[in-house]
Amino acid sequence: MLPFRTATVMASPRRRARRPALLSALLLAAASSLVASATAAPAHGADGTPAGHCAAREVPHVPGAAYQQADCLDELTTAGTVASGHTDPADWAGLTPKDLPTPSGVSGIQIDGYFPDTSATNTHHGWSHDAQFVIRLPDHWNGGLVVSGTPGNRAQYANDRAIADWVLSRGYAFAATDKGNTGLAFYRDGRSPGNAIAEWNMRFTQLTRAARAVVRQRYHRLPARTIATGLSNGGYLVRWQLENNPELYDGGVDWEGTLWRSDGPNPLTFLPPALRQYPVYAAGGPGAEDALRAMHKAGYPAGSEFLWPYHYQVYWDLTQRIYREELDPGFDGTTEAGTPFCASGTPNCDSDYDYATRPPAVHRAVDRIGLTGRIAKPLITLQGTLDVLLPISQDSDVYARMVREAGRGALLRYYRVRNGTHTDSLVDAFPDKLRPMVACHRSAFVALERWLAGAGLPPADHTIARPAGADPATLLTSCPLSW
Repeated sequence: MLPFRTATVMASPRRRARRPALLSALLLAAASSLVASATAAPAHGADGTPAGHCAAREVPHVPGAAYQQADCLDELTTAGTVASGHTDPADWAGLTPKDLPTPSGVSGIQIDGYFPDTSATNTHHGWSHDAQFVIRLPDHWNGGLVVSGTPGNRAQYANDRAIADWVLSRGYAFAATDKGNTGLAFYRDGRSPGNAIAEWNMRFTQLTRAARAVVRQRYHRLPARTIATGLSNGGYLVRWQLENNPELYDGGVDWEGTLWRSDGPNPLTFLPPALRQYPVYAAGGPGAEDALRAMHKAGYPAGSEFLWPYHYQVYWDLTQRIYREELDPGFDGTTEAGTPFCASGTPNCDSDYDYATRPPAVHRAVDRIGLTGRIAKPLITLQGTLDVLLPISQDSDVYARMVREAGRGALLRYYRVRNGTHTDSLVDAFPDKLRPMVACHRSAFVALERWLAGAGLPPADHTIARPAGADPATLLTSCPLSW
C-alpha cells in the first residue's frame, strides 16, 4: 500500500440534539461550506519516480468533499483491506454467512473522505464527522459504477462483504455512503421529524454525482452504466433514487428495501403488534393461540416462529423505538426513544403505538420520506419469504403492487426468495431452515446487467424455490432466477 496524500481534517460542530441521551444500555443491533484540499500527487518510490501499479496516476478530486485521502492498494476487496485498515469489519458484522467466499486480486485506488456536514456520529478514521464515503477504483475497470447506501444505521463499509467485494471482482468502480448519520441515536441528527432519513437520500444523490465525476477523472470517460444497489435501508434508497433521480442511474437492485408509506404499511404499523403479541405467545397459556393468530395477521408468516425470539430481543423493540423517535418524537413526551421492552398498558409504551391515530404531522413526516412506486429506470426487487424484520407481505409485496398501480410494471422484476430472511448471518444458526440471500442478489444483479445491455429480459415475477436437498455450500453461491 502506497499513500497518495493527506489533507488537514476540518473540525465540524455537532448538530443540536433534540433531547439528552438515554441509550447507553441498549443492545447493539446485529448491525447503522468549506473545502480543504491539497494538490493531488501520484505515489512515488524512494528514488522519486512513479512507483507501483498506480504509477503516473493523478488522484481524482471528489467534487464537494470537505476532506479526502487516497491510497494505492494492491487489494481493494476485504481479502486485503481488513489487514491494511481500509475497511472496518464491525461495519459488516452479522450481515453475511461466515463461509461466504471472498474474491481477491483487485488492485486500484481507494478514496476515503467526507462531505461538509454538521453531525458527528461516525468516528471512523478519528474524524468524528458524518457524510463519510468510500470510493474504490479498480485498475482493470469494466466501464461501470455501483453506488450503495448502508443497511441499518451502519457506516460506509457495511456493504464491503455483501456487495463491494463481488462487484469489484467483476471490474466495477464502487462507492458507498454512511448516509449522513449513523448509530442507534441517528434520530438526533436534524431539527424536524424525518430530517435524518431525508438526509440519507440527499447523501446518496450527492455521492452518486461525485463518484461519476471521479470515474471520469480516473478513466477519462463517464461510466457506461451506473447501478444503485443496497439492502434493507440501502434498498429503500435504491427505490427512492429510481423514483426521484432516475437520470443518474441505468437501473437498480433492491435487496429487501424498507417500505415507507404515509398510509401504511410501514415499520410503525407492523412492529407494535409484534411487541404486544409476542410476549403473550412466548408465555404460553390460554392467550397464546390468539396471540399467534394476531402475529400472523400482522404479517409475520406461519413457519417463521423459530426466528421470533431473536428478533424480539435484538430487532423489533429497538427498531420501533428509534424510528418512531425519528418520525414521532412527541409520542413519549420528554423520554428519548421510549422504554425498552415495556409491557403493553404502560403509559407511552411503544408496544401500544397506533400509527393510524397519530396526529397528521406524523403522517406528513412519513410522507416526506415516502415511496410512490413511480420508478423510471429498471429495478429488480428481491426479498425473503421468512423476513420477520420487514415482513414480505407488508413490504416488497406492497411495493411491487405500488409500482404496477403507478403504471411502471414493465420496469420491475420482483422475486420472492423461499426461506430467505432479513439477515444472512442467521443462515449459520438455521442452515436447514433458511437460505442465504446474497447469492440471489448476485443473480439479480447479473440479470439486470443483461437487461440493461439488451441481452434479454429477466424472468417474470415469481417465487424462487429452495432446491430440494441443496447443500449449504451450493446455496451460498447459487440462486438461479429461472422457474
